[in-house]
Amino acid sequence: MAEVVVPLTVRDVVEDDLPSLTWYGNATALAAVTEAIRRAHRGEVDYLAVCTPSGLPVAVGGADYTKPPGAATIWQLAVQAELRSCGIGTVLINALEDRIRTRGLTWAELGIDNNRPRPRALYERLGYTVTGTEPGAWNEEAPDGTVTRYETTITLLRKQLT
Repeated sequence: MAEVVVPLTVRDVVEDDLPSLTWYGNATALAAVTEAIRRAHRGEVDYLAVCTPSGLPVAVGGADYTKPPGAATIWQLAVQAELRSCGIGTVLINALEDRIRTRGLTWAELGIDNNRPRPRALYERLGYTVTGTEPGAWNEEAPDGTVTRYETTITLLRKQLT
């Protein structure tokens, strides 16, 4: 089996990216990306895309600087399904950690759904450690437009950035 190496770039997500982010989710999910772009313009967050040589995003995610004090919360991480387990998530998280350090912060935090163990393994491999749990709930929209309430436990992880 041959290995193919594709150079990746990391940049800010812009509104022109929205049409190419159909893999990210439904209209509600894309509205959250649109809001993250607005928040980035206000300096509240960094919202990044990992792109192939074509310039199309294959991963997106952000660092929120509004909470908690002295740290940044990494959130809304997503990698195009067909490209998971290729190291792209690691590239994205490393870039977000660099942005956090640039702001003079030394801690990054994130929360993961306990029902999704795969991301947790990545975060722990990257040096994040469990600091607790909290209840989590949000509305999920099905392709047919029906909305259901999803409830879970969120595991909180934290990493000191050097």
